[in-house]
Amino acid sequence: MSVLFETSLGDIVIDLEVEQCPKTCENFLKLCKIYYYNLNAFFNVSKDFLAQAGDPTATGTGGESVWSYIASDDTSVPRYFTPEFVPKLKHSHKGTVSMAVAPGVDGNAGGCGSQFFITLADNIDYLDGKHAAFGHVVEGLETLDKLNDVFTDQDGRPFKDVRIRHVIILDDPFADPEGLIRPPSSPTRPPDNSMRIAEDEDPLATLPEEEAERERRKKAAAASALTLEMVGDLPFANVRPPENVLFVCKLNPVTRDEDLELIFSRFGTIMSCQVIRDKKTGDSLQYAFIEFDKREDAEQGYFKMQNVLIDDRRIWVDFSQSVARLNSSWSNDPKMGPRRARDHGGFAGREDLEETRRYRADVGKGGRGEYDMVFDVPNGGSAQHRKRSRSGQREHDSSRDRRRRRSRSPVPYERSRRETTERHRRH
Repeated sequence: MSVLFETSLGDIVIDLEVEQCPKTCENFLKLCKIYYYNLNAFFNVSKDFLAQAGDPTATGTGGESVWSYIASDDTSVPRYFTPEFVPKLKHSHKGTVSMAVAPGVDGNAGGCGSQFFITLADNIDYLDGKHAAFGHVVEGLETLDKLNDVFTDQDGRPFKDVRIRHVIILDDPFADPEGLIRPPSSPTRPPDNSMRIAEDEDPLATLPEEEAERERRKKAAAASALTLEMVGDLPFANVRPPENVLFVCKLNPVTRDEDLELIFSRFGTIMSCQVIRDKKTGDSLQYAFIEFDKREDAEQGYFKMQNVLIDDRRIWVDFSQSVARLNSSWSNDPKMGPRRARDHGGFAGREDLEETRRYRADVGKGGRGEYDMVFDVPNGGSAQHRKRSRSGQREHDSSRDRRRRRSRSPVPYERSRRETTERHRRH
């Protein structure tokens, strides 16, 4: 008399010792007939020892005999039946099938219910006389090898459930007990509602399409965040970007930091405004980050400045998706050495840090610390490439600042012009 178990790891065929253990085999076959074992999980797997199943709750405390199942409303019918110990049936070979014998509780006698186990190694003799063997595996030993190699948690439960998908009775010599009703179909959901899915199970199959797609996107985002944390781009996976920082892109290359700061300052106090530039050439990468003092000011800037024309370019404004400031600061100042401004903000990677050290060491030894600067000529002209030393760039910046101060302060400029005119008259 045989039973075929279709599991998520493969098929197992069990031959039953009907003549030597009639009551145990009848209980086992009738439970199989009413789909009691369908979608049950192997909740306890010990390597080179045994794999236990047959408990719908997957806790090791559930399960009952078929007679208790039929008389569920009759409390006089015991939950367990007396185990049948046969001296000839030992746990000496791999694939021995035995009923787990539950101990007695509160003066009640223990016995066998629905839980059973399959041995995963030979010569486990100390189980003899403690648990009732009633069959052995004749086909599917390779499935037992796969079951023996699964990864389990500290309680012995596989991280990905190994479930009994379906049970087929190949031969049943026993008549059905009175009151036994076979369900019209096999169950479609695991009785323990476990989230430890098997290899081929989809936990979103029973959800509506929109909700399932939302869950898939959430899991994909969590996986991407974990990957970025592992490679070092995020300080931790659940980090959130600041809500008071705006990301502005599609800028004109001639747009400067002070231009954006002046335009966006009407919405509130700006803590910092930086147009991100190439670390080698100094060219604008045509996007910037604007940090407001308050989140409400950033929201106003987001709603009011979307698709606004600045320097003949319609800009795009969004909230920052970058958390680069939590890792390192990004800077456009060449005096601070090279920094990376990658995608949405900078991240000072290992290559940039090494380049920064070499740059500062060169300047510290008296080197010129030269770098390339690219200037875009307006009105469609070609780009001019110039090379300035550090001291030359400092002189250029100083003269530019003097011109700006002179243009913004007309009184000193008028006084200087009068003094010049007076000197010409004296001469």
